[in-house]
Amino acid sequence: MKPFLTFCALCCFIGIFRLPIEYYTFLRILVSAGALLVLYNTLTFKQHYFSIIFLIILILFNPVLPIYLLRKSVWIPIDVVTGILFLLIGFVEKTEQKKEEEITGETSQPSVPIHQRAVSRDRIINPKKPKEENNHGK
Repeated sequence: MKPFLTFCALCCFIGIFRLPIEYYTFLRILVSAGALLVLYNTLTFKQHYFSIIFLIILILFNPVLPIYLLRKSVWIPIDVVTGILFLLIGFVEKTEQKKEEEITGETSQPSVPIHQRAVSRDRIINPKKPKEENNHGK
């Protein structure tokens, strides 16, 4: 997923330049697909702050009912911020996956059933020999 999000970010940064209308149609489709993908993942992991942001991006870039802002000077900051957000979500996702792998790696160790566990406070350790052994030896 990280390469796709990086590609989306790169295309957003390229969208800053004056290009034919076909590129911006392609950009709308690409960013919408990326926003849908991120929206699904953020809702799955219950990251609602990113969900709201990418829902707004999805609405703004949707190719079905396009929103025309008519001025290139308005779209330039939107493209830059969207590209940065795609890069950010790609790197945040990578670090969160590493943390989840560490957590699951720690918990995936085979656990001993409760009835076989020996808790140190439950053990009775008698450092002295019992009196019965001392008396029988003489």
